[in-house]
Amino acid sequence: MKRVYMDNGATTPTASEVLEVMKPYFTDVFGNASSFHSFGREARNAITEARDSVAKLIGADDSREIVFTSGGTEADNYAIKGVAEALEKKGKHIITSSIEHHAVLHTCQYLEKKKGFEVTYLPVDEDGMVNPADVKDAIKEDTILITIMMANNEVGTIQPIAEIGEIAKEAGVTFHTDAVQAVGSIPVDVNQLNVDLLSLSGHKFNAPKGIGALYIRKGTKVAKYLHGGAQERNRRATTENVPGIVGLGKACEIALNAMDEKSAKLIALRDRLISGIEEQVDYVKLNGHRTERLPGNVNFSIRYIEGESILMKLDLEGIAASSGSACTSGSLDPSHVLLAMGLTHEVAHGSLRLTLGNYNTEEDVDRILDVLPKVVTDLRAMSPIYNG
Repeated sequence: MKRVYMDNGATTPTASEVLEVMKPYFTDVFGNASSFHSFGREARNAITEARDSVAKLIGADDSREIVFTSGGTEADNYAIKGVAEALEKKGKHIITSSIEHHAVLHTCQYLEKKKGFEVTYLPVDEDGMVNPADVKDAIKEDTILITIMMANNEVGTIQPIAEIGEIAKEAGVTFHTDAVQAVGSIPVDVNQLNVDLLSLSGHKFNAPKGIGALYIRKGTKVAKYLHGGAQERNRRATTENVPGIVGLGKACEIALNAMDEKSAKLIALRDRLISGIEEQVDYVKLNGHRTERLPGNVNFSIRYIEGESILMKLDLEGIAASSGSACTSGSLDPSHVLLAMGLTHEVAHGSLRLTLGNYNTEEDVDRILDVLPKVVTDLRAMSPIYNG
């Protein structure tokens, strides 16, 4: 049985080219980048080169605006808590959306409950899109931060970040975007997007887990997140993960050079999969914007059955998929994203997310289209709410 991996929204395999450039930094070039001797300088030089590669991928003017983190969650926490602490004397109002990743939502909720901040959670339309006019209307005199994700991790909708960023810029409000799902998949330029802070995570585009970055535009006020040593120009204490940073840099190089080719391939596979499911399976609803969506994202609600049952059946057939964010896979609650988009609890419970990556093929898509209709038919035959 050929196994098919279609959960690239949760994580991607580390590319072989990435692994190869990392290997020497586990054994031969093992120095601490903060050390002054030659071993340390070798490690430090590798970090500098990787920082340049990250900056190029997202269009940053200065590589010193890149701070390495352990991943997207830390980058989101750093951005939000850092701005909140740095600017709390100016104001304590934050604007976000109702469909953010929990790394953003839970951080905002923490600031509400523990630090006395006020947070406005903006609604989205049926496609999961934030209306820039709602952002503008929500800004108050004491608003210090707007944080809206660039692309949703569950339904793939790409937000009008450049327009929202222009609104924030005109209002003099710091703007952060969680671009974890976007970087490496679609073109990202921090200047065109008008963002002050941007989060990214390596394992979403074939770098290893445990490495990410936060872009901090020069002049943006952000309090230090981790205290200790003076690493990362005194912005993030802790000994640098040199192999991970080197791997992230290589993945950024690959992504930048192959962006157009990869995007075209994934869009073709995505659309083939979407049309095939809509043709072969009754009572399904595509979640997310039909065109303004990530190249590799497919998300359907399949009525009269539960998503967890679909996943188990697919897994028995060697197919890896998900019902939403991997970070909430242990929860029995329906997706907060789908509920925010207006789906009922019943329909939201029947969600299936298939996310394609670099190594997926037409054969993989055809395998899904061969297996999924049979799985749905079998589960509906056992469903007490499906009458055929």
